[in-house]
Amino acid sequence: MTRRCLALLFAALLSPVCLNAQSGSGSAQTGVGQAKTSQQKAPPRVVIRSQVVVVPVTVKDAQGNLVANLGEEDFRIFQDGIQQIITNFSDRALPMSVVVLLDDDLEARAAQQVEQSLDSIAAGFGPSDEVALVRFDEYPKTALDFTSSNDVLFAKLKDIRTNEKDSLDSRDSTSPSMAMTSPPRLNGQPIGPGANIPVIASSSGVTKHLDDAVHYAADMLRTRSRDRRKIIFIISDGTNARYNQWNLNATLQSLLSSNITVYAIAVGGILDRPEGIGHLTAYTRQTGGDVFHALKQGDLERMYAELTEEARNQYTLVFRPTNTEGRGNYHSLEVRVERPNLSVTARQGYFAELQP
Repeated sequence: MTRRCLALLFAALLSPVCLNAQSGSGSAQTGVGQAKTSQQKAPPRVVIRSQVVVVPVTVKDAQGNLVANLGEEDFRIFQDGIQQIITNFSDRALPMSVVVLLDDDLEARAAQQVEQSLDSIAAGFGPSDEVALVRFDEYPKTALDFTSSNDVLFAKLKDIRTNEKDSLDSRDSTSPSMAMTSPPRLNGQPIGPGANIPVIASSSGVTKHLDDAVHYAADMLRTRSRDRRKIIFIISDGTNARYNQWNLNATLQSLLSSNITVYAIAVGGILDRPEGIGHLTAYTRQTGGDVFHALKQGDLERMYAELTEEARNQYTLVFRPTNTEGRGNYHSLEVRVERPNLSVTARQGYFAELQP
C-alpha cells in the first residue's frame, strides 16, 4: 500500500473520533446553556418580613400621677379593633433622643417667660440622653445638633437666653400678662389632651410654619437608634401659617411611621386661638404625648421636669399584627388597662409601610 493510501486510511479512522469529540463538546455546551437558562427562569425567593409594632404607653391615676407598678397582664392592645398578643413588655426607663422645638415668634410677654426659663430645660436630661435644639419661625434652624453632654446643652441654652434678652430689650414688653388662674377652656368646655378640637387654618398673614418645623424634627429623629425613646418637645403658642410645605396629615404620618412622641408646652395667648391649641393637641394626642398649659414662668420650669419624667417613664408594649390586610395603610391602635380609675395615653395608630 502506498504512503498516500495509508494516510487516507488513517484519516478515515480518526474522523469518527473527532466527530464524536465535537458532538460531546456541543452537548456539554448545550448542557451549560440549559443550566444557565434554568437558573435564569428559577422563581425568585419569597422573603416574609414580620412587622413588629412598638407602642410606648403612659398610665396615670385620677390625680394625674404616673403609675409605675403595672405588669404585662394589666394591658390589652387592639389593632383595628382586633386584640393582639403582646410579645414583649418592658417597664424600664429608656434613654431618650429629643428634639426641643423653640418658637422664635412669640408675643413679647410669652417670649420673655420662655427666655427666662431656658436654663431649666437641661436639668431634665441625663448622660444617657441625647438632645438637639431647633428654633423656628418661617423656617426651622438647627441651633444645636444631638449631644449627650449636659454642659454643652446648658451652654447653648444660656447663649440663646442671652441673645433673646438682648432682642427682647428692644421690643415692647408692656403687653398684659396672658397668665390664667383657671383651667383652660374652649367654647365653655375644658381643654385636655383627649379633647376633640378641630384644626382651623390660620390667616394667610401668619408666616410661622409649625408643621414644617415638626416635620423637620421628625426627619432628625428618624435615623436615631431604635432602642431609644424618640421625643419632640414643642414650646410654642401654636400659631401656624395657612400654607406649609408639609401639612398636618403628612407630618403626622412622618411621626407615626418613626414611632415619635410629641409633647407640647402651650404659651402665650394660645387659648384665644382655637387653631393653635388644635394643632398642638392633634400632634400630642395622635402620637401618645401630652400638652401642658404654661400660666407663668414658674409653670414652665416645673413643666420641663414633668415632661422629661413622663416621656422617660413609659411602658413599652410590642406585638406582631395578626390582621395585616391592607398593609401600607393606616392602622388604628387602642391600649386598655384592666385596673380601674387609671387613664392611658398611647399613640392612636401607625403606618405599616414606613414602620422602622
